[in-house]
Amino acid sequence: MAEIHPFYQTHRRAMEAAMRERLDLAEAMLRERTHLSDIDGVRQDVMDEFAIVLTQMPYVGGGASRMSDFFMRLTGFMAISRVLRRHGVPVPVIGEIERETYKAQLLTIPEAERLAAGHQFMSPENQALMREQAARSVTKAHQAEFPEDFVYDFVEPGPQDSFEFGIDYKACGFCKLAARHGDKEILPNICGLDFDAYATRGIRLERTQTLAGGASHCNFRFSRLDRTR
Repeated sequence: MAEIHPFYQTHRRAMEAAMRERLDLAEAMLRERTHLSDIDGVRQDVMDEFAIVLTQMPYVGGGASRMSDFFMRLTGFMAISRVLRRHGVPVPVIGEIERETYKAQLLTIPEAERLAAGHQFMSPENQALMREQAARSVTKAHQAEFPEDFVYDFVEPGPQDSFEFGIDYKACGFCKLAARHGDKEILPNICGLDFDAYATRGIRLERTQTLAGGASHCNFRFSRLDRTR
């Protein structure tokens, strides 16, 4: 049986707790929108699938990589998508349930804490870190060491731009994971979670294309929502 990378093993208990919380928040929607009768069975199926997903999560540098957090927060939704798809739930319905569940989970965090995280994300210090990690991500040495990682450029705004900074993802760790395990159909559901993830922290995300949608890159553009100015 495949093993969980030691880095993710140290975070396993917290990730499993987050999954159980998501399923609690999703339960009413699962009953109303999926027309499945054995919701308790579905919950167990999801947790069993999540145990499999944990063994599939690629190691991209652990705490030294900002992308590790993305995998730890979002790959659980692949488990939910896989199970619901096997039960015949339409992919758009799965996406709606996941996005509403994720937003509800994010909103359990106190607003002050969420907005503080948003300020930190937009800070000059964090932008400097992202520039540094973006520059490293495109090197052959990094891609050879972490072939499943994201590859991206940091985007500075031009004179006519309204965003504060951007990220162009030229290769996506979730796309690689989905391609390897037959999850391409459910991949756009993962992409859809980004907007609420940033909005609940006081950040406006603008994005007009994704790798999952067939584009050459994902064009993330970030600015502060008015309430955080």
